[in-house]
Amino acid sequence: MSIVALLPILSAMAGRVKRKAGLAAAAVLAARAEAPLACALCGRPIGTQVEWHHRVPKSEGGRETVPLHPICHRTIHASATNAELAGPLADLDALRLVPAVARFVAWVADKPADFRAPVRRGR
Repeated sequence: MSIVALLPILSAMAGRVKRKAGLAAAAVLAARAEAPLACALCGRPIGTQVEWHHRVPKSEGGRETVPLHPICHRTIHASATNAELAGPLADLDALRLVPAVARFVAWVADKPADFRAPVRRGR
């Protein structure tokens, strides 16, 4: 059999493999979409948008993620460097004790789930 005759078979196999990989990825995303009920930083219910924060940054070898509101995620990265997040602030309880983050959590507590506002960089 020539290579020209094998091309449709090879492309069909690649399509099935891609489709299976896509279905597996969609199942993981669907399971993730159902999981977050509350923001890991502020404790408010998650709205229509969720961001996944690596407790220890990926650049520092972190793998575990937690769900956050986009505004909470921006506040974390505006308040601490990756080195700090990899070290003493890897624990969310320790992160909440940082004065800027503590003020933010108190301020955002009564806001709706999809609340948006600009976040200032305060490192």
